[in-house]
Amino acid sequence: MLIYGALSGPLPKVGIVVAAALAAVAMLHRNARVQAVAMLGALVLAPVLLLGDIWHSPQLAVVHRHPLVAVVGALIALAAVAAAALLVAKHPEVLAGAVIVALPFRIPIESGGVTSNLLVPLYFVVAAGAVAFIVTALRGRAPPEPAASDGNARLPAPATPVPPRDGPVRWLEWLLAGYVVLYALQAAYSPKFTTALQQVVFFYVPFALAYCLLRRLDWTQRLTRACLALLAGLAVLFALVGFVEYETKTIFLNPKLIAANQLHAYFTVNSVFFDPNIFGRFLALVMILLASVILYARRQRTVLVTGAVLAILWVALLLTLSRSSIGALLVGLGALAAIRWRVGRAVFIAAGVVALAVAVIAITPTTFGLNQGLNGASSGRPGLVTGGLDLFKQRPLWGYGSGSFETEFAARHHEIGETTSASHTIPITIAAEQGLIGELVYLGLVLAALFVLFRRCRSDPARVAIAAAFLALLFHTLLYADFLEDPITWTLLAIGSALAARPAADSGGRGSQLAAGDRELQQQLA
Repeated sequence: MLIYGALSGPLPKVGIVVAAALAAVAMLHRNARVQAVAMLGALVLAPVLLLGDIWHSPQLAVVHRHPLVAVVGALIALAAVAAAALLVAKHPEVLAGAVIVALPFRIPIESGGVTSNLLVPLYFVVAAGAVAFIVTALRGRAPPEPAASDGNARLPAPATPVPPRDGPVRWLEWLLAGYVVLYALQAAYSPKFTTALQQVVFFYVPFALAYCLLRRLDWTQRLTRACLALLAGLAVLFALVGFVEYETKTIFLNPKLIAANQLHAYFTVNSVFFDPNIFGRFLALVMILLASVILYARRQRTVLVTGAVLAILWVALLLTLSRSSIGALLVGLGALAAIRWRVGRAVFIAAGVVALAVAVIAITPTTFGLNQGLNGASSGRPGLVTGGLDLFKQRPLWGYGSGSFETEFAARHHEIGETTSASHTIPITIAAEQGLIGELVYLGLVLAALFVLFRRCRSDPARVAIAAAFLALLFHTLLYADFLEDPITWTLLAIGSALAARPAADSGGRGSQLAAGDRELQQQLA
């Protein structure tokens, strides 16, 4: 009870700052032992803070009534993490595939009186990877971050100093870490501290650790090819689930979506995702990655197989009715075209697509909900944006505090209800919650990420695909939500940074391999 009393007082506000700072140290420090200690601290502190927050919630009733059962369950979970960590320590490349597979799966869990869809499988994978790194680093056997790759080499075993990263990547990582710490600091004056704490514990800290682990991997041709194959396989599987939903008119998750489908003439699918827009985002990003294969690959069989997969995913994307996801797909495809060919040709094609879309909307406006007006067609987003801007005007410098948008917006717009957890436009949400301070860090982070991913990427098709996918995701966050709250963002940044930090040329002639874009992708993805 004494421990709980401390955790329910002012200490949680200090605790999330410490947890965020530990994650930042793990991201930024170049000494593997220091990184390991910081990871260990974050792994221990984050669940302790969460337990203090939900100690009296219904889902912990079994802990209060049957503490022995809870202890046994915890020991079984720790044993499973240890077993997975042993596997990762022996085969580091397994971590990449495990993260890719775990990215989409969410489990509904109640926390602080609110049911959230949490990435429990991903948390397990990150914990296993972190434990593997902590043990090897403290024993002096942690591998260095690779500075270059011959395309097939595995991670080196000897413990050597981590090679320096180039300036833009370092700036990106400083801004990532800075935003996480700033968010935790601005939670101190938030009227919705519980929301801010959950954001830090559920998203920022574990995703930052995942970034550290993925950033250290040697992203060889074999590894990138395997991860892309996993993503494509998952996307097809989820699309098939969506087809079953559409055919049977049955939704497996999201009671609100079930009710909405009963009220409308159209039927929206969400597959294993809670939100159709998140399902659409996932499909759009995978389609962009696969489109890069068609743009660069020369083998006819590769083009045909990839085209068939794209056709399946496109039908599933249409069934989500996610306009933001379709827009993100167009942005990503436009970026691919601009990099692969000339910008002028890409602009010309984009103009044709936009003209076609305008014509379709003009012919059937009711299909897109335009008969309801802009606010109705966009599910109230203009009203949310306007309300967010009003909040920013009232506290332009420091905002109302992390996680406060729902509370402050609802206090001024009682009729909106539960859809106010965000403005559905990430920059507006940040401006309202964190003010100009948070907005500047966010804008710096976005610019640094775009510079790192797009700088000299034309010669490396894998980097082209990641850069285009990130740009599409960024566009989607302007129309929906979840930027750093989405693990895909951190995954793209980690892989993109690892590839961008590799030297363009070295004495072994690897730079010439990277420069031969078409030949490399034929070997890498065909």
